[in-house]
Amino acid sequence: MPRADPGTRVDAFNLLSSPVAQDRLLRCLAVPRWAADVADGRPYPTFEALRERAKDAASALTDEELACALSGHPRIGERPTRGHDTAYSRREQAGVDASDADVAARLSAGNHAYEQRFARVFIIRAAGRSAAEILTELTRRLANDDPTERAETTSALREIALLRLESVV
Repeated sequence: MPRADPGTRVDAFNLLSSPVAQDRLLRCLAVPRWAADVADGRPYPTFEALRERAKDAASALTDEELACALSGHPRIGERPTRGHDTAYSRREQAGVDASDADVAARLSAGNHAYEQRFARVFIIRAAGRSAAEILTELTRRLANDDPTERAETTSALREIALLRLESVV
């Protein structure tokens, strides 16, 4: 099925009621303030204008917003469960072969070490990345200090939100 013209999709998004628009946006990033900011910016003349508003609104997240946003994401390499957006998570983690016992064990150990170190789930834009690339990033990020890693986590959430925005608008 051909994708709708981005201009047409933005026009349709502009016409949604605020609650419906915010509900769609919350599928991208589970931060009510962000969804309201983006929905309140309508009407958007182009998808790029919408994307820029979404990017700017996600540039800084409070600790509470960060925790809320992370709650919608499963651990890398684990099957999404209730409370996670399973369709997005499966598609985004398609490059991770959880049936590979070595990969699964290394991801599990890395996730555990990350959670012990930073007290939150490891998040990365997994779409388009292989398990090896994700493991390399996980290892690299374990060496970050807390402020650097918080910034990388926020950046990853923003990247994921912007990818998802293309499918919900």
